Amino acid sequence: MNKHSKRLLTLAALATTTTATIHIINKVIAASACLKEMLDTDVRNYYHWRFGDIYYTKKGKGSPILLIHDMLPGGSGYEWTRIEDELALEHTVYNLDLPGCGRSEKSGMTYTNFVYVQAICDFIKNVIGEKTDVIVNGYSASFVVMACHNEKTLFNKIMMVNPVSLTSLKQMPGRKEKLLRKCLEIPVFGTLVYHMVVSRSAVNDDFIENYAFDPFHPDRELQDAYYEAAHRGGCYAKNVYANKASKYMNIDITRGLKEIDNSLYIVEGEAENNGEAIVEAYQNVNPSVEVATLKETKHFPHVEAPEQFLEQVGIFF
Repeated sequence: MNKHSKRLLTLAALATTTTATIHIINKVIAASACLKEMLDTDVRNYYHWRFGDIYYTKKGKGSPILLIHDMLPGGSGYEWTRIEDELALEHTVYNLDLPGCGRSEKSGMTYTNFVYVQAICDFIKNVIGEKTDVIVNGYSASFVVMACHNEKTLFNKIMMVNPVSLTSLKQMPGRKEKLLRKCLEIPVFGTLVYHMVVSRSAVNDDFIENYAFDPFHPDRELQDAYYEAAHRGGCYAKNVYANKASKYMNIDITRGLKEIDNSLYIVEGEAENNGEAIVEAYQNVNPSVEVATLKETKHFPHVEAPEQFLEQVGIFF
Protein backbone atom coordinates (compact mmCIF):
# COMPACT_ATOMS: atom_id res chain seq x y z
CA MET A 1 0.00 0.00 0.00
CA ASN A 2 1.49 3.34 -1.04
CA LYS A 3 1.69 6.48 1.10
CA HIS A 4 -1.19 8.15 -0.75
CA SER A 5 -3.54 5.26 -0.01
CA LYS A 6 -2.48 5.19 3.64
CA ARG A 7 -3.25 8.91 3.97
CA LEU A 8 -6.69 8.43 2.43
CA LEU A 9 -7.45 5.57 4.80
CA THR A 10 -6.27 7.63 7.76
CA LEU A 11 -8.42 10.57 6.72
CA ALA A 12 -11.41 8.29 6.20
CA ALA A 13 -10.92 6.76 9.64
CA LEU A 14 -10.65 10.19 11.24
CA ALA A 15 -13.76 11.42 9.43
CA THR A 16 -15.72 8.34 10.48
CA THR A 17 -14.58 8.63 14.09
CA THR A 18 -15.39 12.36 14.19
CA THR A 19 -18.84 11.83 12.69
CA ALA A 20 -19.61 9.01 15.10
CA THR A 21 -18.44 11.10 18.06
CA ILE A 22 -20.56 14.09 17.03
CA HIS A 23 -23.54 11.79 16.49
CA ILE A 24 -23.19 10.50 20.05
CA ILE A 25 -22.82 14.06 21.36
CA ASN A 26 -26.04 15.05 19.56
CA LYS A 27 -27.87 12.10 21.11
CA VAL A 28 -26.63 12.99 24.60
CA ILE A 29 -27.60 16.66 24.21
CA ALA A 30 -31.12 15.78 23.01
CA ALA A 31 -31.65 13.26 25.80
CA SER A 32 -30.36 15.52 28.58
CA ALA A 33 -32.55 18.41 27.41
CA CYS A 34 -35.66 16.33 28.16
CA LEU A 35 -34.70 15.18 31.66
CA LYS A 36 -37.02 17.64 33.41
CA GLU A 37 -40.00 16.33 31.39
CA MET A 38 -41.64 19.75 31.24
CA LEU A 39 -43.84 18.70 28.32
CA ASP A 40 -44.93 15.34 29.68
CA THR A 41 -48.62 15.10 30.46
CA ASP A 42 -51.29 12.51 31.09
CA VAL A 43 -53.19 13.82 28.08
CA ARG A 44 -52.39 11.99 24.85
CA ASN A 45 -54.63 13.59 22.23
CA TYR A 46 -53.37 13.47 18.66
CA TYR A 47 -55.02 14.64 15.47
CA HIS A 48 -53.78 12.25 12.80
CA TRP A 49 -53.11 14.82 10.11
CA ARG A 50 -51.95 13.76 6.64
CA PHE A 51 -48.48 15.28 7.17
CA GLY A 52 -47.93 14.03 10.71
CA ASP A 53 -49.67 13.69 14.07
CA ILE A 54 -50.59 16.96 15.81
CA TYR A 55 -50.63 16.98 19.61
CA TYR A 56 -53.37 18.93 21.40
CA THR A 57 -55.26 19.27 24.66
CA LYS A 58 -58.96 19.94 25.16
CA LYS A 59 -60.43 21.46 28.31
CA GLY A 60 -63.74 22.91 29.48
CA LYS A 61 -67.14 23.46 27.90
CA GLY A 62 -68.63 26.34 25.95
CA SER A 63 -67.80 28.23 22.78
CA PRO A 64 -64.45 27.05 21.35
CA ILE A 65 -61.16 28.94 21.64
CA LEU A 66 -58.06 27.71 19.84
CA LEU A 67 -54.68 28.66 21.34
CA ILE A 68 -51.71 28.77 18.96
CA HIS A 69 -48.14 29.28 20.19
CA ASP A 70 -45.31 31.34 18.69
CA MET A 71 -42.70 29.90 16.31
CA LEU A 72 -39.63 30.75 18.35
CA PRO A 73 -37.15 27.84 18.60
CA GLY A 74 -38.75 25.48 21.09
CA GLY A 75 -42.26 26.90 20.81
CA SER A 76 -45.14 24.74 22.03
CA GLY A 77 -48.57 24.97 23.61
CA TYR A 78 -46.89 25.03 27.02
CA GLU A 79 -46.77 28.84 26.85
CA TRP A 80 -50.56 28.99 27.47
CA THR A 81 -50.54 27.01 30.74
CA ARG A 82 -51.03 30.15 32.87
CA ILE A 83 -54.40 30.97 31.25
CA GLU A 84 -55.92 27.86 29.68
CA ASP A 85 -57.56 26.52 32.87
CA GLU A 86 -59.20 29.89 33.56
CA LEU A 87 -60.42 30.11 29.96
CA ALA A 88 -61.83 26.59 30.26
CA LEU A 89 -64.33 27.79 32.89
CA GLU A 90 -66.40 29.37 30.11
CA HIS A 91 -65.01 27.94 26.88
CA THR A 92 -63.90 24.71 25.27
CA VAL A 93 -60.18 25.39 25.01
CA TYR A 94 -58.04 23.67 22.39
CA ASN A 95 -54.29 24.07 22.82
CA LEU A 96 -52.14 22.53 20.09
CA ASP A 97 -48.49 22.06 19.23
CA LEU A 98 -48.10 23.06 15.58
CA PRO A 99 -46.61 20.49 13.16
CA GLY A 100 -42.90 20.05 13.77
CA CYS A 101 -43.13 21.68 17.21
CA GLY A 102 -43.30 20.50 20.81
CA ARG A 103 -44.98 17.13 21.16
CA SER A 104 -46.27 16.96 17.58
CA GLU A 105 -44.63 14.77 14.98
CA LYS A 106 -41.41 16.19 13.53
CA SER A 107 -40.59 15.18 9.98
CA GLY A 108 -38.10 16.14 7.29
CA MET A 109 -40.65 18.06 5.24
CA THR A 110 -40.39 21.70 4.17
CA TYR A 111 -42.44 23.81 6.56
CA THR A 112 -44.07 26.80 4.85
CA ASN A 113 -46.85 29.23 5.66
CA PHE A 114 -49.19 27.18 3.49
CA VAL A 115 -48.45 24.00 5.48
CA TYR A 116 -49.51 25.70 8.71
CA VAL A 117 -52.54 27.33 7.09
CA GLN A 118 -53.73 23.88 6.01
CA ALA A 119 -52.96 22.36 9.43
CA ILE A 120 -54.97 25.01 11.29
CA CYS A 121 -57.92 24.85 8.90
CA ASP A 122 -57.99 21.04 8.95
CA PHE A 123 -57.76 21.00 12.74
CA ILE A 124 -60.76 23.32 13.07
CA LYS A 125 -62.78 21.31 10.54
CA ASN A 126 -61.97 17.84 11.82
CA VAL A 127 -61.35 18.28 15.54
CA ILE A 128 -63.22 21.40 16.71
CA GLY A 129 -65.99 21.03 14.15
CA GLU A 130 -67.40 24.55 14.39
CA LYS A 131 -66.51 28.21 13.92
CA THR A 132 -63.92 29.15 16.51
CA ASP A 133 -62.21 32.07 18.18
CA VAL A 134 -58.41 32.10 18.05
CA ILE A 135 -55.70 33.48 20.31
CA VAL A 136 -52.32 33.36 18.60
CA ASN A 137 -48.88 34.54 19.61
CA GLY A 138 -46.07 36.13 17.58
CA TYR A 139 -45.07 34.82 14.17
CA SER A 140 -47.93 32.33 14.05
CA ALA A 141 -50.39 35.21 13.61
CA SER A 142 -49.35 35.20 9.94
CA PHE A 143 -50.66 31.63 9.63
CA VAL A 144 -54.01 32.54 11.18
CA VAL A 145 -54.48 35.65 9.04
CA MET A 146 -53.92 33.67 5.86
CA ALA A 147 -56.02 30.74 7.09
CA CYS A 148 -58.90 33.10 7.86
CA HIS A 149 -58.49 34.80 4.48
CA ASN A 150 -58.68 31.42 2.73
CA GLU A 151 -61.53 29.93 4.77
CA LYS A 152 -63.22 32.69 6.73
CA THR A 153 -66.23 30.52 7.66
CA LEU A 154 -63.99 28.60 10.10
CA PHE A 155 -63.03 31.64 12.16
CA ASN A 156 -64.83 33.98 14.50
CA LYS A 157 -62.75 36.53 16.43
CA ILE A 158 -58.95 36.60 16.27
CA MET A 159 -56.68 37.92 19.04
CA MET A 160 -53.03 38.38 18.02
CA VAL A 161 -50.38 38.70 20.71
CA ASN A 162 -47.34 40.69 19.59
CA PRO A 163 -47.55 39.78 15.89
CA VAL A 164 -44.36 40.19 13.85
CA SER A 165 -43.85 43.12 11.50
CA LEU A 166 -45.47 43.07 8.07
CA THR A 167 -42.17 44.15 6.53
CA SER A 168 -40.26 41.15 7.89
CA LEU A 169 -42.89 38.77 6.50
CA LYS A 170 -42.27 40.12 2.98
CA GLN A 171 -38.62 39.05 3.03
CA MET A 172 -38.02 36.06 0.76
CA PRO A 173 -35.17 33.51 0.83
CA GLY A 174 -31.94 34.72 -0.77
CA ARG A 175 -28.61 32.99 -1.35
CA LYS A 176 -27.53 33.29 2.28
CA GLU A 177 -30.82 31.88 3.57
CA LYS A 178 -30.77 28.97 1.13
CA LEU A 179 -27.18 28.18 2.10
CA LEU A 180 -28.12 28.32 5.79
CA ARG A 181 -30.93 25.84 5.23
CA LYS A 182 -28.66 23.45 3.34
CA CYS A 183 -26.04 23.64 6.09
CA LEU A 184 -28.56 22.89 8.81
CA GLU A 185 -29.93 19.96 6.83
CA ILE A 186 -26.53 18.23 6.72
CA PRO A 187 -26.83 15.07 8.82
CA VAL A 188 -24.98 15.05 12.15
CA PHE A 189 -22.99 18.27 11.58
CA GLY A 190 -26.08 20.40 10.82
CA THR A 191 -27.71 18.98 13.94
CA LEU A 192 -24.69 20.00 16.02
CA VAL A 193 -24.93 23.56 14.70
CA TYR A 194 -28.63 23.60 15.58
CA HIS A 195 -27.85 22.37 19.10
CA MET A 196 -25.51 25.33 19.48
CA VAL A 197 -28.30 27.70 18.41
CA VAL A 198 -30.72 26.24 20.97
CA SER A 199 -28.24 25.53 23.74
CA ARG A 200 -29.25 26.21 27.32
CA SER A 201 -27.26 29.44 27.42
CA ALA A 202 -28.64 30.60 24.05
CA VAL A 203 -32.25 30.03 25.15
CA ASN A 204 -31.65 31.80 28.44
CA ASP A 205 -29.99 34.75 26.70
CA ASP A 206 -32.90 35.10 24.26
CA PHE A 207 -35.38 35.28 27.11
CA ILE A 208 -33.30 37.81 29.02
CA GLU A 209 -32.55 40.06 26.04
CA ASN A 210 -35.66 39.75 23.89
CA TYR A 211 -38.66 38.18 25.62
CA ALA A 212 -38.76 38.97 29.35
CA PHE A 213 -39.89 42.36 30.66
CA ASP A 214 -37.75 41.90 33.77
CA PRO A 215 -34.43 40.45 32.57
CA PHE A 216 -33.47 39.64 36.16
CA HIS A 217 -36.52 37.44 36.69
CA PRO A 218 -37.38 35.59 33.46
CA ASP A 219 -39.85 32.72 33.70
CA ARG A 220 -37.60 29.73 34.38
CA GLU A 221 -40.29 27.12 33.75
CA LEU A 222 -41.08 28.55 30.34
CA GLN A 223 -37.36 28.60 29.54
CA ASP A 224 -37.12 24.94 30.51
CA ALA A 225 -40.12 24.08 28.34
CA TYR A 226 -38.64 25.90 25.35
CA TYR A 227 -35.27 24.21 25.83
CA GLU A 228 -36.89 20.78 26.01
CA ALA A 229 -39.23 21.32 23.05
CA ALA A 230 -36.33 22.52 20.91
CA HIS A 231 -34.62 19.15 21.35
CA ARG A 232 -37.56 16.75 21.16
CA GLY A 233 -37.59 14.65 18.03
CA GLY A 234 -33.88 14.07 17.68
CA CYS A 235 -32.31 15.24 14.43
CA TYR A 236 -35.72 16.24 13.04
CA ALA A 237 -36.18 18.87 15.76
CA LYS A 238 -34.11 21.29 13.67
CA ASN A 239 -36.36 21.30 10.60
CA VAL A 240 -38.85 23.95 11.71
CA TYR A 241 -36.01 26.26 12.76
CA ALA A 242 -34.15 25.65 9.48
CA ASN A 243 -37.18 26.65 7.41
CA LYS A 244 -38.12 29.67 9.51
CA ALA A 245 -34.56 31.01 9.78
CA SER A 246 -34.15 30.67 6.01
CA LYS A 247 -37.44 32.59 5.49
CA TYR A 248 -39.28 29.72 3.82
CA MET A 249 -42.26 30.37 6.13
CA ASN A 250 -42.52 34.04 5.18
CA ILE A 251 -45.42 35.36 3.11
CA ASP A 252 -46.83 38.82 2.50
CA ILE A 253 -50.04 38.87 4.54
CA THR A 254 -50.98 42.47 3.69
CA ARG A 255 -53.77 41.56 1.30
CA GLY A 256 -55.14 38.89 3.62
CA LEU A 257 -55.09 41.26 6.58
CA LYS A 258 -56.83 43.96 4.56
CA GLU A 259 -59.60 41.78 3.15
CA ILE A 260 -60.72 39.74 6.16
CA ASP A 261 -63.64 41.30 8.00
CA ASN A 262 -63.43 39.28 11.22
CA SER A 263 -62.99 41.10 14.51
CA LEU A 264 -59.24 41.54 15.05
CA TYR A 265 -57.57 42.45 18.32
CA ILE A 266 -53.87 42.94 19.08
CA VAL A 267 -52.50 42.58 22.60
CA GLU A 268 -49.12 44.26 22.77
CA GLY A 269 -46.52 43.95 25.49
CA GLU A 270 -45.49 47.40 26.67
CA ALA A 271 -41.79 46.66 26.12
CA GLU A 272 -42.08 44.54 22.95
CA ASN A 273 -39.37 45.40 20.43
CA ASN A 274 -40.82 47.81 17.83
CA GLY A 275 -44.27 47.04 19.20
CA GLU A 276 -45.84 50.44 18.54
CA ALA A 277 -44.59 50.60 14.94
CA ILE A 278 -45.82 47.08 14.23
CA VAL A 279 -49.28 47.80 15.62
CA GLU A 280 -49.51 51.03 13.64
CA ALA A 281 -48.64 49.16 10.43
CA TYR A 282 -51.40 46.60 11.07
CA GLN A 283 -53.94 49.36 11.71
CA ASN A 284 -52.86 51.20 8.55
CA VAL A 285 -53.70 48.08 6.55
CA ASN A 286 -56.91 47.28 8.44
CA PRO A 287 -58.27 50.25 10.47
CA SER A 288 -60.74 47.99 12.31
CA VAL A 289 -57.91 46.32 14.29
CA GLU A 290 -58.33 47.03 18.01
CA VAL A 291 -55.32 47.28 20.32
CA ALA A 292 -54.56 46.88 24.02
CA THR A 293 -51.14 47.43 25.61
CA LEU A 294 -50.33 45.51 28.79
CA LYS A 295 -48.06 47.28 31.25
CA GLU A 296 -44.86 45.67 32.51
CA THR A 297 -44.91 42.89 29.91
CA LYS A 298 -42.90 42.10 26.81
CA HIS A 299 -43.21 39.15 24.42
CA PHE A 300 -45.27 36.86 26.66
CA PRO A 301 -47.95 39.04 28.33
CA HIS A 302 -50.09 35.93 28.91
CA VAL A 303 -47.23 34.54 31.01
CA GLU A 304 -46.00 37.70 32.73
CA ALA A 305 -49.43 39.18 33.49
CA PRO A 306 -52.05 36.42 33.10
CA GLU A 307 -54.76 38.28 35.03
CA GLN A 308 -54.42 41.40 32.86
CA PHE A 309 -54.39 39.23 29.77
CA LEU A 310 -57.52 37.36 30.80
CA GLU A 311 -59.28 40.69 31.33
CA GLN A 312 -58.59 41.56 27.72
CA VAL A 313 -59.82 38.17 26.59
CA GLY A 314 -63.04 38.74 28.54
CA ILE A 315 -63.51 42.15 26.89
CA PHE A 316 -62.86 40.87 23.37
CA PHE A 317 -64.61 37.50 23.48
